Amino acid sequence: MRKALRWLLALTVLIGTLSTAGAATAAQPEAAPGTTSTDTDIKDRLLAIPGMSLIEEKPYTGYRFFVLNYTQPIDHRHPSKGTFQQRITVLHKDVSRPTVFYTGGYNVSTNPGRREPTQIVDGNQVSMEYRFFTPSRPDPADWSKLDIWQAASDQHRIFEALKPIYRQKWLSTGGSKGGMTATYYERFYPRDMDGVVAYVAPNDVVNDEDSAYDRFFRNVGTKECRDKLNAVQREALVRRAPLEKKYEAYAADNGYTFTTIGSLDKAYEAVVLDYVWGFWQYSLLSDCASIPADAAHATDDAIWDSVDTISGFSAYTDQGLNTYTPYYYQAGTQLGAPTIHFPTIEKKYIRYGYQPPRNFVPRSIPMRFQPWAMADVDSWVRHHADHMLFVYGQNDPWGAERFRLGRGARDSYVFTAPGLNHGANVAGLVPDEKALATARILEWAGVASATVQENPSAARPLAKFDAKLDQRDIEREPALRP
Repeated sequence: MRKALRWLLALTVLIGTLSTAGAATAAQPEAAPGTTSTDTDIKDRLLAIPGMSLIEEKPYTGYRFFVLNYTQPIDHRHPSKGTFQQRITVLHKDVSRPTVFYTGGYNVSTNPGRREPTQIVDGNQVSMEYRFFTPSRPDPADWSKLDIWQAASDQHRIFEALKPIYRQKWLSTGGSKGGMTATYYERFYPRDMDGVVAYVAPNDVVNDEDSAYDRFFRNVGTKECRDKLNAVQREALVRRAPLEKKYEAYAADNGYTFTTIGSLDKAYEAVVLDYVWGFWQYSLLSDCASIPADAAHATDDAIWDSVDTISGFSAYTDQGLNTYTPYYYQAGTQLGAPTIHFPTIEKKYIRYGYQPPRNFVPRSIPMRFQPWAMADVDSWVRHHADHMLFVYGQNDPWGAERFRLGRGARDSYVFTAPGLNHGANVAGLVPDEKALATARILEWAGVASATVQENPSAARPLAKFDAKLDQRDIEREPALRP
């Protein structure tokens, strides 16, 4: 009997102990933002990565936002030949969430911002400044080390450094040149990411074959809008003499010079010839109401103001070109650049036509075009794309030459947002495609619910839209740049 009582007492104590432990466990609060299961602050974990240093931390409710420098080899093939500091940012939510790797292909923003895939998956976001964009530039700069493989290797190294912290699924994304960058990264390091969302990514496979752009401009929008734009562009060339005097005064007032492009005259024509392209890249058909209706009888100021608003007369000055030297270098060595014709303008008014990227890069920097670079990426996407989503805008000129999928592609898609421009996104797709794209993004990120897996039409972004944090505006790059 005593043994039975002792056994019953022990069992009662054990049950009580387990119940208390369970209650204590249930009562423990969730880890605060910036901590992990081991209570190590996320900043400490990031700064423990070799080569990582803090520039600043900025507060944002529900997140930790860090601006960081990461030491990268100038040449990933020969790491011993020097390093440079590359800026990255980390928008940290929780190590238990998926991570989106973003780049715009240019400078990185040092303010908190959440890209569309990050909102959809309610995740963390790592953003990278593209190599050779100041201040992420080696000094001295060996421009031969600015190519798509070296940049993809920058991303690969950052991913490898952060993956031990952010262990859940990763997606890469970017818009325009950033969409190109995400695609090139996937081509060279296809095992890193679990999915790719590339927005409005141009794909200039054969640099000298640009007839797709001419076809685009013959049909985009409405005839009424095309006629208005063409008339203003032509009139700006007809009135070249008086408007260039205005340009001279404008340049003098602002301290602008024209050493790289060669002359004010070349810069003026380049700005004017960008006008129609620039309108469709950044405006909607409804914006055509703002274009002077009777260009032939419009004032010089009206023509000037319309061209300046859309193209920007500072774009081809030395000061305007300087920031974008890395882009023009890449366009002239690997990416390619579009050339279009102007059938509505008499040849006597056009002296230079679309100028090559070489004209926008200082002559001290050597350039040589590699025609195989884009053909290689295009072939890889057609035959090997896996978990890749491409989104284009119907009225965006850059989408005239786009990525396309072949028989070898798996679980990959190319969608077009009706009526949209260079700011096209998943939210702008027709309902069925929007739901499917959202469902695939959630699935690739490992956060699709059972309901969504069974019924993709139920897919919705997991995080609420935040007007301050969620960036939906087009990243406007003045002049003819993606």
